[in-house]
Amino acid sequence: MSTLADALRAGLAAGADPEAAPVMQAYMKSDMPFRGVPQPVRARILRECVQAAPPPTPGALAAVVDALWDGAEFREERYLATALAGYRGYARWPDADWLPRYRHWVVTGAWWDHVDEIASRLVGPLLRAEPVRVTPVMRQWATDPDPWLRRTAILCQLQSKGDTDVDLLADAIEASLKDEGFFLRKGIGWALRQHARTDPLWVREFVDTHPELSPLSRKEALKHL
Repeated sequence: MSTLADALRAGLAAGADPEAAPVMQAYMKSDMPFRGVPQPVRARILRECVQAAPPPTPGALAAVVDALWDGAEFREERYLATALAGYRGYARWPDADWLPRYRHWVVTGAWWDHVDEIASRLVGPLLRAEPVRVTPVMRQWATDPDPWLRRTAILCQLQSKGDTDVDLLADAIEASLKDEGFFLRKGIGWALRQHARTDPLWVREFVDTHPELSPLSRKEALKHL
């Protein structure tokens, strides 16, 4: 399926904005350069290219996203890899066997723009679809030395609403309470704030019983309570 990967890259090249590219790169503090292609244009490129050359099998889909991610010369190629992995019509093709791929993306992406998308839109649906297989992996990630894997374990239930595994959420947060990193503290607050939309009493009790929460995490968690 190199044809689809090549077509997507060609679409990015055609939509490149040399003036926007350095601005986007500076905003993301990215070592990898940008083409300067905004999200709406990327969505159109993805839609048109997939319509022209749809991946016929899960294996073909995996080959395309791997080519885009591992062969990326511009950051938008990796954005397209994650977008394609969760693209409508193919969103059910990835299963728990994709977790090593997502782990690789989290560790090599290592920044919030990649990690938050992977956590919420890729890992989260897998967790809800295959909790028996995915939950133990999230518990491993929650205690991994890599902070971005821990952030993924914390944020993977942002869209779970009433299906949230609160034991997993609590354990993932508690594993990073002593970490002083901004993105973990912000992520903890975000996860709690989001779950407060579903169960505000649980979140209030969690905050009250965890005085070691950082001021940032606490502020974010209670923002709407």
